[in-house]
This record gives sequence, structure tokens and C-alpha cells, in this order.
Amino acid sequence: MAKVDELAERLADDTLKAMKHLDDDRFFIEVAAELAAASTTLEEAFLTAIRVRLAERKARAFIKGRIEGTIQKPG
Repeated sequence: MAKVDELAERLADDTLKAMKHLDDDRFFIEVAAELAAASTTLEEAFLTAIRVRLAERKARAFIKGRIEGTIQKPG
């Protein structure tokens, strides 16, 4: 993994923790804006890392909901 990816991964993890602490699900956008001013390369890697983690959370919540019966099968 390239250094920029490692930095982005760690920053994404820290940002998700901060989002929970701040109760602000859009905080990552502010972090990305700060990154964009300094490094668009790191900004892009960070946003990818954030999106992947948020998508994984959403998918896990869906799976849990289907198993527990709180989300019904479409159709």
C-alpha cells in the first residue's frame, strides 16, 4: 500500500471516530476541504477511504436488519 493510501486510511478511521464523538455525519466533508487546500491526492484517497467505510457500515446494517427481520425483502 502506498504511503498516501496509508495516511488516508488512518485519517479516515480517525475522522469516523470524530464524527461519532461530534455527532456530525458530514464532518468528513470539512476534513476533505482542508485536505484539498494542501493535497488533492490525499483528499481523493481520503474520500475513497471514507466512502468505502460508510458503504460497509450501511451494508452491515442492511444485513443485520434482514437477519433480525426489521428490513423486509423487496417485492
